Amino acid sequence: MSKMTPVLFFAVSCMLLAFTLPTESYRVDLDKSTVSWTGYKVTGKHTGTLSLSEGSLEMADGRIAGGAFKFDMSSITVTDLEGGGKSKLEGHLKSDDFFGVEKFPSGNFNITSVSRGKDEGNINITGDLTLKGITQPISFPASVTMDDAGISAEAMIKVDRTKYNIRYGSGSFFDNLGDNAIYDEFDLNITLKASK
Repeated sequence: MSKMTPVLFFAVSCMLLAFTLPTESYRVDLDKSTVSWTGYKVTGKHTGTLSLSEGSLEMADGRIAGGAFKFDMSSITVTDLEGGGKSKLEGHLKSDDFFGVEKFPSGNFNITSVSRGKDEGNINITGDLTLKGITQPISFPASVTMDDAGISAEAMIKVDRTKYNIRYGSGSFFDNLGDNAIYDEFDLNITLKASK
């Protein structure tokens, strides 16, 4: 081995340390943050909410550099129905046909990279979303503002449920569903509030 190799390794290590920005952790305020969902079918759509059970954002040089979030899948609610129809759909969404909440009580999202968006305050987030024990990469735009109170972030995420083995009523896997078909993609609209 060349005598220069350890010297070069040391020099490169020092350079990397010099350019590594310190990070600050912000805890997500679970009471002020919201997650709503919209699922689509041939004959219309359904809406509802989902709660976060924990979450944090990592900031470096005033920008989001990372983060991790946990969804409480047992908290799924339906907001466009009432009475028996509401409880029936909520039960179905929690069943193995959809999110299998008894076996998979939590969902997770971990940020793996962040890049600047087209406009000031907009970023592009890439991360790993885990549902029903299956992890898939996903990317989406988000808007972020920061002030003395902390961080506010908003994002609309399109999720292809079939990538997580949620195939009930999917025209991609079943024929002749007609008006009973449920579209593969659903929306998650997320508003986060976080502070140190």
